[in-house]
Amino acid sequence: MSFSKWVNSRVRKLNWTDYGLVKLSVAAFILMLAKLWEPLLALDWYWYAGIFVLAVILPISKVLGK
Repeated sequence: MSFSKWVNSRVRKLNWTDYGLVKLSVAAFILMLAKLWEPLLALDWYWYAGIFVLAVILPISKVLGK
C-alpha cells in the first residue's frame, strides 16, 4: 500500500469536528510562528493576500468542479 492510499484511508475516518480541530491547530501553530519569528509579520498586507489567493485556487476549483 502506498503512502497516499494509507493517508486517504485514515482521512476517511475523520468527521467534521476532527477537521475543525485540525484547522484550529494549524491556526495556533501559525500564530506561534509569528510570535517566535517577528520578521514574518513585517510583510505588507498584499503579500498575505497573494499567498491566500494562491493557496485557495486549487481547493476552490475542485469545489466548483472545473
